[in-house]
Amino acid sequence: MSSEETLVEKKTTVLIKLRGYKILKREDIKNAISYTVKMKDGKETIIWAVTTDGTVGVAYVTQLKKAMDDAKIEKGIITTIGKYTHTAKTRAKQSKIELIPKIFPSFQIFDHDFVSKHELLTPEEKAQFLEEHKVQAYQLPRINAHDPAIIAVGGKPGDIVRVIRNSTTAGKYEAYRYIV
Repeated sequence: MSSEETLVEKKTTVLIKLRGYKILKREDIKNAISYTVKMKDGKETIIWAVTTDGTVGVAYVTQLKKAMDDAKIEKGIITTIGKYTHTAKTRAKQSKIELIPKIFPSFQIFDHDFVSKHELLTPEEKAQFLEEHKVQAYQLPRINAHDPAIIAVGGKPGDIVRVIRNSTTAGKYEAYRYIV
């Protein structure tokens, strides 16, 4: 990271690394930096790092949706250091745009000793896990979808996350959480 990199750029690059995305293109646009990335499943997404300090309104969401439509991309993400308006949140949900909250850290959270590794289960792994343990997903311990670790791995309500902890007595210990 260069010393000239802004806080929102740091947040965006951390998000890209944590989710394992590959940057295909980066370009500066008015009040934002646009990244086109390839996700693990091979699909592309557009991430906008909004560089203004103020509130992100529906105009940004509308512009990103237009850019997504032009590029024939289904998913978008907006990162910012500001807040989102209620209308922007509503429109983003309708447009398949994920809004990364301003509390998302600008550093690699999984490098910290007290933060366990989190992995999302694939739909196949989820079905196998639930069948093996003869439980319903809602019977598992819960974790909030707004938890920074869940945001980092891209978890959504209804997903199951595997939390891998290092234990002095048990070695590696796996716990499973249902995202709400």
